[in-house]
Amino acid sequence: MNRREVLLSGLALAGTAIVGNVQAAEGHEHHHHGAMVNADLISASSDCVQKGQVCLNHCLDLLGQGDKDMAACAKSVNQMLAICGALQQLASQESAFLPKQAKIAMDACKQCEDECKKHAEMHDACKACMESCAACYNECKKIAV
Repeated sequence: MNRREVLLSGLALAGTAIVGNVQAAEGHEHHHHGAMVNADLISASSDCVQKGQVCLNHCLDLLGQGDKDMAACAKSVNQMLAICGALQQLASQESAFLPKQAKIAMDACKQCEDECKKHAEMHDACKACMESCAACYNECKKIAV
C-alpha cells in the first residue's frame, strides 16, 4: 500500500465516521446541543487534518527527492494527524475523553506548528499546516485539562 492509498483510507474512515454520526442524528426528534458546543473544535481539527495531509504528502515528495530537512516535519505532521483525527472524532461524539485528548492535541499541534514554521516561507503546504495547527491549538486550549 503506498502513502496515497494510506491517506485516502484515512480520509475514507473519517468520512464514514462523520456520515454515521449524521445518519444517527437524523433519526432523532430531540435536539442535541453538544455538537454546537464543539463546532469550532470540530472545524479546527478537521482543517488541521486536511492541511496536515497535504503537508505530509509534500514532505514525503521532498524526502523522495533527497531533501532530508523535511524528515522532522513529516514525522511531526504524521503524529499530529493521528492525534487530531482522534480529537475530531471525540469532539463529534461529545466524548468524556475530549478534554484529555485536547491536551494531547495541544502538544502535537504545537510541535507540528514549530516544525512547519521552519519551512513556511519556502513551502505553502507547510505554511497552511502551521496556521491550522495554531488555530487547533487555540481551540483545544479552551477545553483541555
